[in-house]
Amino acid sequence: MLFSQEPLSIRMRPRTIDEVVGQQHIIGPHTALYKMIQNGYVPSMLLYGEPGVGKTSLAYAIAGTVEREFFALNATTSGKKEMEEVVAVAKMSGNVILFIDEIHRFNKAQQDYLLPNIENGLITLIGATTENPFHEVNPAIRSRCGQIKQLKRLTVEEVTVLLQRALHDDKRGFGTLPIEMDDRLLQRIAVGTNGDARSALNALEAVVYASPKSGDRIVVDEQTVSQCIENKGFFHDKKGDVYYSLLSAFQKSIRGSDVDAALYYLARLLEGGDLSPICRRLLVIAYEDVGLANPLMGIKVNAAIQAVERLGLPEARIPLSVVTIELCLSAKSNSAYKAIDQAIRDIEQGKLGEIPAHLKDAHYKGASVLGHGIGYQYPHDHPNGWVAQQYLPSELEGTQYYVPKENGDEKHYAKVYERLCSLKSKQMK
Repeated sequence: MLFSQEPLSIRMRPRTIDEVVGQQHIIGPHTALYKMIQNGYVPSMLLYGEPGVGKTSLAYAIAGTVEREFFALNATTSGKKEMEEVVAVAKMSGNVILFIDEIHRFNKAQQDYLLPNIENGLITLIGATTENPFHEVNPAIRSRCGQIKQLKRLTVEEVTVLLQRALHDDKRGFGTLPIEMDDRLLQRIAVGTNGDARSALNALEAVVYASPKSGDRIVVDEQTVSQCIENKGFFHDKKGDVYYSLLSAFQKSIRGSDVDAALYYLARLLEGGDLSPICRRLLVIAYEDVGLANPLMGIKVNAAIQAVERLGLPEARIPLSVVTIELCLSAKSNSAYKAIDQAIRDIEQGKLGEIPAHLKDAHYKGASVLGHGIGYQYPHDHPNGWVAQQYLPSELEGTQYYVPKENGDEKHYAKVYERLCSLKSKQMK
């Protein structure tokens, strides 16, 4: 069997945009970008998405379609010198397409060097990044890119099409090899690589070279496929865009009381191995989303966090799963954090007012001369430890920040709050 020095994933890159599989929301025949490119016009653009979704392949396909001179740099290994060489070629030959992978890794000075060369038409920039360009790419670069497109993971069906194409392509794939492979195993690779085209093609290549021969045939079996796709579909970019999206999906699933979704996202976060952000997010959820509807959840989550700190992985998954399920199934209320946020907004907008004199500090000599503390009524001197008196500044008197909900334990707090408001209203008149 002959081995190619070039990986299958590179050999099978699409040569034109009509060969691109997936990403139809970006480059499908109905899109403006497709029509521009078919007419020979390539706008500067930023492509972002997870590894293996086809950012580099799309850039090569665009260049192949318009048949324009194409240069590819990687921001982790290239700098201003390499860009100057590209600009020198462009000055002699006209507009070139410059693809920069991981463009967010360029510093501001390096990114700024590109600006005039993009503006004067020497360079058409195609930048690729795994990070959200709205967070990580220089705004000046973003403003000069007519297109900012997010690529999505490929579907199982789309990855299967790529694998079938690689298996039967005589020139770039394995079409000349006598391979026996059941369609079910091909789909197994597509499912196991979770929409990552590069990973799927790499897995297929490994499977072919790892499979035993039977006579003159290469026979692919299930055990070989299972070994070659193990952990292929897992991606965890700690502190990156996907990482924060996982935490967001985790919290929103708990907020929406979807136990199974919450456990799924918990499992993905646990595979990343970083327990601290999971614990922090669960503690926030206990107070932000469950709140007064079940105040004991804060205590329970804190106890679970202490258990996690003592246990570590893999046992830490057990208390985390317990509190995740309980948070999901608990009554929910966001009334407390909504109330404090409204109070903060009032302060930020200058609604301060004067603290009522009877509430001011009166413990020091001379405070009474200023009127501080005079008229204050000590609640414990009254029946039930409560007495009606003014607490808010006069300018804010009557403002309601807390709007109780009738969920779980908060029903009790709601009744007490409403009764106290009613009593105060009657007695203060």
